[in-house]
Amino acid sequence: MANEQHTRSASVRPRVEPHGSASRGDPRDVLARLTRGADRAGRVTHTEHLPPRNGRHAQWPDRIRPEVIDAVRHAGIARPWEHQARAAAHALDGDSVIIATGTASGKSLSYLVPVLSTLLDGSEAPNGRGATALYLSPTKALAADQRRAVADLAAPLGTAVRAAVFDGDTPMEEREWVRLYANYVLTNPDMLHRGLLPGHTRWSSFLRALRYVVIDECHTYRGVFGSHVAHVLRRLRRVCARYGSEPVFLLASATAAAPGEGAARLTGVRPVEITEDTSPRGETVFALWEPPLTELVGERGAPVRRTATAEAAELLTDLAVQGVRTVAFVRSRRGAELISLIAQDRLSTVPAPVPAPGEAHGTPTGTAEAPAGAAGLSGPERAERDEGPERAERADLVVQAADAPTRGEDAARQGDAAAWWGKGGSGPGAGAGRRGGLSSRVAAYRGGYLPEERRALERALHTGELLGLAATNALELGIDISGLDAVLITGYPGTRASLWQQAGRAGRAGQGALAIMIARDEPLDTYLVHHPDSVFRTPVESTVLDPHNPYVLAPHLCAAAAEIPLTEADFALFGPETAQLLNKLEQRKLLRRRSSGWHWTRKERAADLTDIRGSGGKPVQVVEAGTGRLLGTVDAGAAHTTVHEGAVHLHQGRTYVVRQLDLEDSAALVEESSPPWTTMARDTTSLAVLETEAEVPWGEARLCFGSVEVTNQVVSYLRRRLITGEVLGETKLDLPPRTLRTRAVWWTVTEDQLDAARINPEILAGSLHAAEHAAIGMLPLFATCDRWDIGGVSIALHPDTLLPTVFVYDGQPGGAGFAERAFHTARAWLTATRDAIAACECEAGCPSCIQSPKCGNANDPLHKRGAIRLLTELLRSAS
Repeated sequence: MANEQHTRSASVRPRVEPHGSASRGDPRDVLARLTRGADRAGRVTHTEHLPPRNGRHAQWPDRIRPEVIDAVRHAGIARPWEHQARAAAHALDGDSVIIATGTASGKSLSYLVPVLSTLLDGSEAPNGRGATALYLSPTKALAADQRRAVADLAAPLGTAVRAAVFDGDTPMEEREWVRLYANYVLTNPDMLHRGLLPGHTRWSSFLRALRYVVIDECHTYRGVFGSHVAHVLRRLRRVCARYGSEPVFLLASATAAAPGEGAARLTGVRPVEITEDTSPRGETVFALWEPPLTELVGERGAPVRRTATAEAAELLTDLAVQGVRTVAFVRSRRGAELISLIAQDRLSTVPAPVPAPGEAHGTPTGTAEAPAGAAGLSGPERAERDEGPERAERADLVVQAADAPTRGEDAARQGDAAAWWGKGGSGPGAGAGRRGGLSSRVAAYRGGYLPEERRALERALHTGELLGLAATNALELGIDISGLDAVLITGYPGTRASLWQQAGRAGRAGQGALAIMIARDEPLDTYLVHHPDSVFRTPVESTVLDPHNPYVLAPHLCAAAAEIPLTEADFALFGPETAQLLNKLEQRKLLRRRSSGWHWTRKERAADLTDIRGSGGKPVQVVEAGTGRLLGTVDAGAAHTTVHEGAVHLHQGRTYVVRQLDLEDSAALVEESSPPWTTMARDTTSLAVLETEAEVPWGEARLCFGSVEVTNQVVSYLRRRLITGEVLGETKLDLPPRTLRTRAVWWTVTEDQLDAARINPEILAGSLHAAEHAAIGMLPLFATCDRWDIGGVSIALHPDTLLPTVFVYDGQPGGAGFAERAFHTARAWLTATRDAIAACECEAGCPSCIQSPKCGNANDPLHKRGAIRLLTELLRSAS
């Protein structure tokens, strides 16, 4: 197998290159233009240059049908990369396999080729469906994108491959055809849980012939959601066995530690690992960016940095003016809307470039895009663009647009300043009539949009009609966004796997790409931009999930019993807790034991007992008070913090204020409004230890792990000024407390240790509180969680331990595995916590080190220096 320079990425649909095109520009030059000026240059704390890499080709296994190889060649791919050929060979051998390679490495083709070859064999059966395959995606958008890719690749095969999407957007009249005739069904775990498995008898012919189950982006199945999906997949294996099939699992993942172990926990089947990425890669310039301090002050007079959202909007504006095609990833739906609206408003004053002769309509100067059918699937191949003097001139114009302090803020505040498709239309450019210049070429992409709105945005990305996009992680997950030059990552996305997945969305083989991570004003982001080795020289995490969580397992046992009565033979499939849980479910009269096994006894659907993406409970409907129009839903567990009375709620570029939260009817009534602030809920928490399961002595201190009961109550909300984050005031709320039984890690210290750390009673509470906040902020570096997935409590004398104690707990019933990971990595985790506090340049504490955005005690008391001394003393005897 020869080493060779990358000339064509082995993705499914290669980009057609125009004649006479040239490079879009060195990413170093793009970064240099972004950092022009003393104030900008100082914001880059580190720049990493990742060198290009050559690819290594191989040949497809002989058992692949020649018609499939011809179809792949017809797509412009002469030979696969080595890792693609290895994965295909294992799939044909009947081995489950996980492909954990980098973004744009052609993972999709690795599983599509053996699947299509097998489906082609099956099409020759008397019923035309002797083999079937099921594709599972974490998002509807990714499934729709994959269906288009499969249709394009399999077009030369005629009707032998019949791919169809089966999800909540599939019209009822199409669902019967999918069940009876499709042989490649693309769906998501939610539809498998609620639709396909409960109605498995109607899917019997499909399940009987099921040869492959493809699980795309499997690294996203983590925490409680991942634990739910693990049991959905076990239920699928059980139902398949009923019909005599034993499908092979083909999993695609971002680079992860121990991917085989994570896949085994997810599926219950140990797969072959393929982790060596043999695809080519262009140079990537990766910058760490810290927004500047402002003149504003926050709680307790703490210094405040410019928000990452405002910084990302400014950079997106600047890049759009340069003609650099960019996606700005942001954690929240609200953030995606804000970045888009601010950038649109600032770009409305910048004239759109006049197309050069021969330029495709709606594409940047000097580009020529291939037809939609030629877009790449997993290896973005971008058309090249001429470098011209007008690019630098346009870049200078952005200084005026981006520095306009009120227009962008007003746009975000007004909400109706123009959703990209506009009031009067629902497609690309629909808002252009109300905004001039380049503004119509920037949009937001997030969950919650209608199917036709998502499809319009995806088409605009394919055609190059959009220059800039502010997106949630829906676009992180493998969707074809070919031709990107740059990626902005608005805050650390929670895991290194997601960080590299997002960064990898820009660039293609042989072309450079720019990635910038913009730090939010919180401990973990601040730590990372000042400790680049934690980003660039630390392995990615392994996936954390706990299928044995009884709160997760119990409803799936009910669902499994409703599908096929449970027997003792199923205990090995669902785990050692199964027998005990079945007895409890019998006592609650949810299941009844008979000679044939345990049966579901209720009239209601067992699958409705749990929402696999939520924390349980009926979702709260967000309803426009004046019209009764349903705007969307919010998980029951998040309702107290996101749609409380007075909360600001964003939907499709419009701003609403919650007038009433009716918990009894699970409805939040909202009115369109334009307040110049956002809101953030505050809560208080108490905790009782139920059981200590593990304990490690650290000298006189103790590190513990076990079960706890947490009582939480949302008590107020803050109003923060848009863009600046300035606190405008606090409003009290009257909401009921909620109780959670979960798992926690905690540590205690003795009076002698406090004396050694010079912690007197006056600063004890503040030192513990500051250490708790910083520890919560740093845990996502060691466990695949978000700080909002976990909570904490600190108390100077806890009634159960009778010592000063700090607790960090999982925010899900029964636990999610994060606290357990914290217990096992406690020394490294708390060392990084101490170092992050010590490295912060503030005097007494700020959001970058010890202040928390969700503290129910208004970040009081906090003692920064006491926290550093306390953690140093704690770690002195850590084993």
